[in-house]
Amino acid sequence: MYARLFKPLFDRFAALLLLILLSPIMLITALLIRLDIGRPILFRQARPGLNGKLFKIYKFRTMNDKRDKEGHLLPDAQRLEGIGRVIRSLSLDELPQLFNILKGEMSFIGPRPLLPEYLPLYTKEQQKRHLIRPGITGWAQVNGRNSISWKKKFAYDVYYVEHLSLALDLKIVLMTLQKIVKRADITQDGHATVEKFNGSN
Repeated sequence: MYARLFKPLFDRFAALLLLILLSPIMLITALLIRLDIGRPILFRQARPGLNGKLFKIYKFRTMNDKRDKEGHLLPDAQRLEGIGRVIRSLSLDELPQLFNILKGEMSFIGPRPLLPEYLPLYTKEQQKRHLIRPGITGWAQVNGRNSISWKKKFAYDVYYVEHLSLALDLKIVLMTLQKIVKRADITQDGHATVEKFNGSN
């Protein structure tokens, strides 16, 4: 009952409320990106959601378009600087995903929506992460986020899918707030976020 009815209704109601309350912060963030990084302000990318169905995820853009002498984009870690790094460290880049929640494509809590190219690489067990809507935060995010291995991350995702409950969601909310305040586990050494997933052994 909670997962099928209450959670989706609460997600959309809370997303609408937060969009209203946080609109000044979102507008200021958008203005800072426009002045420091340029257009586009929003980053849009296809991601697999419920049952692996693709949708367009929205995030504030945090990386610039700096290139090397040959005209190739620099590595992500080198393009994440200035206001973009600040926005990422405060997790403000995630705020536009409130629109994804309002559209029913995402939830506040669930496995993070990853790249479509990872879909064929999942084991049968790891594929369970797509049995529910992806989230802005989740059990893996509060237990290491980008500082843990893919194997551990997917294990946390599957655990959440199999133990989804109001009590677990409330615990994740509190732990997420602590992570945001401490700005913990945002990046992995040598990467803007985390290294790519190449499949499990």
